[in-house]
Formats: sequence, C-alpha cells, structure tokens
Amino acid sequence: MKNWRKHALSLLALTLALALTACGGSGKEKETKSTELTVFAAASMQETLTEIGENYRKDHPNIRLTFNFDSSGTLKTQIQEGADCDIFISAGQKQMDQLDAAASADVNTEGLDFVKTETRFDLLENKVALAVPDGNPASIQSYDGLKAALEAGTVLLAMGNSDVPVGQYTQKIFDFWGLNEEALSGCITYGSNVKEVTTQVSEGAVDCGIIYATDAFSAGLTTVDTATAEMCGQVIYPAAVLSVSRHPDEAEAFLDYVRSPDGAAVLESVGFIPLG
Repeated sequence: MKNWRKHALSLLALTLALALTACGGSGKEKETKSTELTVFAAASMQETLTEIGENYRKDHPNIRLTFNFDSSGTLKTQIQEGADCDIFISAGQKQMDQLDAAASADVNTEGLDFVKTETRFDLLENKVALAVPDGNPASIQSYDGLKAALEAGTVLLAMGNSDVPVGQYTQKIFDFWGLNEEALSGCITYGSNVKEVTTQVSEGAVDCGIIYATDAFSAGLTTVDTATAEMCGQVIYPAAVLSVSRHPDEAEAFLDYVRSPDGAAVLESVGFIPLG
C-alpha cells in the first residue's frame, strides 16, 4: 500500500513538472512571436533602407519589416486613406506636415492627425542632381547649360510630377530661373516618382534628368551638377512613427537604429547626409 502511494505521488509530481514545462514553453513562444512593422518610405531610399532592414533583422529576428517605396505624395495619400503603416519617411517636409496635427494649418489644411509628433525628426539630407545618360549625347554640363538649352528648346528633360518632392524641387529651380513650366512642355517628360525619372535617364530616353544625387549614384549615372539651397532649398527627409501604428515602441526602436552609426554608414555610402 505504501509503495502504491509512493508510486502515485511520484506520478503526480511528474505530471505537474510536465505541465509547468509546457506552460514555460508557451511563454517562450509568445515572447519570440514575430512583430511586423510596415514602413512607408520615399522611393529614393529603396536600396539603403532595404539594406538597413536586412542588417537590423540579424539582431532582431522577431521583427519582420515590410517596405512600401513610392513618391512621398502617393504614400501620404495611402496613409490618409487608411493603409496600415507604422513608420513614414518622406523626401520632403510638406508631405509629413500634411499628416501632422502640430504643423501649420496652411499646410495641414485638412487637420489630419497621423503623426506621433514626439517621434518626428529630420533623418537626412539629399541633393538635387542634374544627371545625364552614358556619353552625355546632348553635352549638358551644368544647370546653367540646362537653362539655356530649355530656353532654346534643344533639350529633353525628365522631371518628377508636381505631387512628387523631386518634381517640386525642380519647379523651385524653374521659379529661380524665371522659367514657365507650361511653356516648356515640349522639352519635358514626367515620372510619377524619382525612380521613374531615373529610369528615363538610364535608358537614354531623355537628354538629362533632375533626380536625387543618391539615385544617380545607385543607378551609376553621371551627375554634372547639383542644385544649391538658393535654387531649391534644402532637401530634408523627415521621419516619424504614425499614431495609427499598432507597434509604436518597436517602430521607434527601428527608427533609432536607422539613425544610429550603423544605419548612418549605409546612408552615407550612397551620398545621403545623416542628420540624426
């Protein structure tokens, strides 16, 4: 009888031990459950941010990153229309301001409140480059030369649409020169984002294109000139966690990594100027 009781107690202890182990295992699985972050970023960051994301995943295997690269105007519209997004990195302040309740009502005309203002910061600076195809068949050597060629109607220029930051910077250059964009319609082709403009230059479909210096570098294009701040202002990329993020802490941690020395090294490798 004593042996039977001893055996029963041993069996009960073993059952409890297995149950505790199972509970512990469930907790561990829960702890390592994957978290998906969706990052909307300007098309000009496609190569660098993809590389940064791959590096981040090596030390954070529980974080799954999904990127959406496009023109900042398109991304802003998608966010406004309810797209799932944790982080927004814009190629211009305007698109971020249009989503930020803390921005001026003159810019955020619809009173949108998608930005966690306390997480917003200026991530990097880029340059507006005048790039030419291989061989530079039109012999465009500078912005001054482009101005003269546009006025003479002897050049075909690729630029971004008016809702695309790189297109807006180009329009500022036209204003600086006192040129009327509509009057130049026969000399201009357009792209819906900077990658489309870059492709037109790479394929030799145009004589030159106004893109970002980093896109020219990544595409192996020759940059013959860069615009000054007087011509089009500074090209600043703001970044922020969105108020609709379901994982704001993880999103902020990833942005911290993007502006860390490791992230900055990747950005600098193609010509970005980190500001964080």
